[in-house]
Amino acid sequence: MIQFLLNQELRSEHALDPNLTVLNYLRDHVGKPGTKEGCASGDCGACTVVVGELQTDDNGREHIRYRSLNSCLTFVSSLHGKQLISVEDLKHQGKLHSVQQAMVECHGSQCGFCTPGFVMSLFALQKNSDAPDHAKAHEALAGNLCRCTGYRPILEAAEQSCCGKQPDQFDAREAETIARLKAIAPTDIGELNSGDKRCLVPLTVADLADLYDAYPQARLLAGGTDLALEVTQFHRTLPVMIYVGNVAEMKRIERFDDRLEIGAATALSDCYEALNAEYPDFGELLHRFASLQIRNQGTLGGNIGNASPIGDSPPLLIALGAQIVLCKGETRRTLALEDYFIDYRVTARQESEFIEKIIVPRASVEKLFRAYKVSKRLDDDISAVCAAFNIRLENGVVAEARVAFGGMAAIPKRAAACEAALLGSPFSHATVERACAALAEDFTPLSDFRASKEYRLLSAQNLLRKYFIELQTPHIETRVTAYV
Repeated sequence: MIQFLLNQELRSEHALDPNLTVLNYLRDHVGKPGTKEGCASGDCGACTVVVGELQTDDNGREHIRYRSLNSCLTFVSSLHGKQLISVEDLKHQGKLHSVQQAMVECHGSQCGFCTPGFVMSLFALQKNSDAPDHAKAHEALAGNLCRCTGYRPILEAAEQSCCGKQPDQFDAREAETIARLKAIAPTDIGELNSGDKRCLVPLTVADLADLYDAYPQARLLAGGTDLALEVTQFHRTLPVMIYVGNVAEMKRIERFDDRLEIGAATALSDCYEALNAEYPDFGELLHRFASLQIRNQGTLGGNIGNASPIGDSPPLLIALGAQIVLCKGETRRTLALEDYFIDYRVTARQESEFIEKIIVPRASVEKLFRAYKVSKRLDDDISAVCAAFNIRLENGVVAEARVAFGGMAAIPKRAAACEAALLGSPFSHATVERACAALAEDFTPLSDFRASKEYRLLSAQNLLRKYFIELQTPHIETRVTAYV
């Protein structure tokens, strides 16, 4: 059984199909059709809902953290122990919520199909920011598309509803909601079981290891932003899933003198502060990784584990010399991330083995790290090429070099010939040109709808040139650039 709050209503579910999304649960099972399906792939934001989770801050104060999510990519099992809020829950005692009222007064709703998603993104923005600037508003709304091009009044609604906000019914009931969430906090392995399909929800790494050993055919569910597409886009059935999002040990970020240890189930939005503090280029790329809804769901471990050749984080982590800790039963092994990827969607992971954490070296002033993403759109788009460079100079000579790319091969990988051309040579225009030529030895990229092979290779070479120019003249630095 799993339990969660539907606004303030306690829901206990056991026999639901684990492949059921929150979107379809709201529309078909509880009669709340305000949440709309636009794309069923997490691109349009029409299905946005808000999930509240009990958190404890550094001062020991308990509070509820509200996050916007794409309900089309969220399986119901991930709600275990949380609060689900949909657009129907905002109106209170016959009065519109302030974000709804702002949309009305600013004429932010045109055809209205996308409006519930915008309203929920605004609600989450209002809860998480007292006076958001334009950048914060744009970030909160970047994952919501308006087909009627009504962005200006929607942004005006964001400013009106979030600046000088007034307490609402959720604030008034916060203490009550915290008490109810504590009362349903999971204490044992949860489960959804429809007979032929099941999803198990462990709470500890040990329980996860035991379950994965018992069900090696199970699919691990973290954020689900990739896995859920198998259900919503390809109409496949997932017979057994194990949801790792309630394993607290795998959602921690621990700081040591020489490294960060990031739990594999840590949401990308939670990784931002730690990674941005060490590597601003990593932080900038996370802003462009996808929409806020996706970053609130997607995990760093999932972005690695799905072994996509165009995943944005692996090239950066490889260039930084990151490692992963793999767990199977009571056995753990540490592997350099670059050795994890073997071939297209093939990894070094053994049966019943899972990524427990990612180890990222802390920044060093001697190493010059930069990252760049080339995509057709600035926001919320998949890379055509993603590049990361990390070198150390001694008296102007390249003493260490780690160069990694995504989108250039069947796996994210280092550019060995390029690195060899850099090592031991003065960091000069001539050296960089030799290294650019060597990239043709490292990669034979493919052509697809995102870019031609010629464009990819030229882009990779130009990004190396860009890296060199920026380090020579840092005042013209333009990081994580998109080329349209």
